[in-house]
Amino acid sequence: MTKELISKSDYIISIGAFITLDKKDVNDCLMQAISKNNAEFIYMHPIDSPALKMFYTQFVKYEVGSEEGVISLLAQAFIKNSNTNVQAYLDDLDLGYISSESSAGEEEFEEAYERSENKKNKILLIGNDLLAHERVENIIKLLSLINKYTDLTCICLDSFLQEQIEACNDESLEEIEDIKSYNGTVLYRYEDKNSSDVLFASESFARIAKIADADDIILNTGALQINVKFKLDKSLQGAIGLLACNDKEVFASYKYKQIKVQKV
Repeated sequence: MTKELISKSDYIISIGAFITLDKKDVNDCLMQAISKNNAEFIYMHPIDSPALKMFYTQFVKYEVGSEEGVISLLAQAFIKNSNTNVQAYLDDLDLGYISSESSAGEEEFEEAYERSENKKNKILLIGNDLLAHERVENIIKLLSLINKYTDLTCICLDSFLQEQIEACNDESLEEIEDIKSYNGTVLYRYEDKNSSDVLFASESFARIAKIADADDIILNTGALQINVKFKLDKSLQGAIGLLACNDKEVFASYKYKQIKVQKV
């Protein structure tokens, strides 16, 4: 059902999903919607996807860990008719702070809303990045408001998260928590049954970590050390490295980790 809804949509916002690597079957449905329905595709993620550049109409890059703030900006832009309490919450959001700390501008969400105005089948595609976010409970409340008070249909790539959003009737939202910074080098673990011991990252990552292409390195997350080979990918930008993983237990925690890199 999820794939069918994506294929038939003409407006798609995705958040928290590195679709081309993490969910290749969903990526195929997305391509179908774009080619057959001329769907608008707004891609929101900390990592720009080289494979999606030809297909998205808007890219909103946000900081790692700032998903709660980004979703509040999305709610503020798209919710036009709610109730007094919800509207008061949205009016009280510190948009300047959230926008500054998340690196996602208010005008980007206004543009996304404008792109949606003449569309009929609109979805908000929610990825697994949010599952183990430390603010997931408030994120679920915000997403349930979007699902209830906008014409965006929330579709989660995780069935448990979908159930939580659909069952949520709690509109007692919390203030957006201070957004912490993920400085230095960061690891992003994406799910792949063909797990790899190769870390793909940009020239910026290599420069900060003081490593070179084909180096054997150790990634230290504090609780875990991972031995991998470094592969320079010039199509990537920023200081986030990509590592394939098939260990389900790994994804019980937030998919991003600050790391220290040591050359072997």
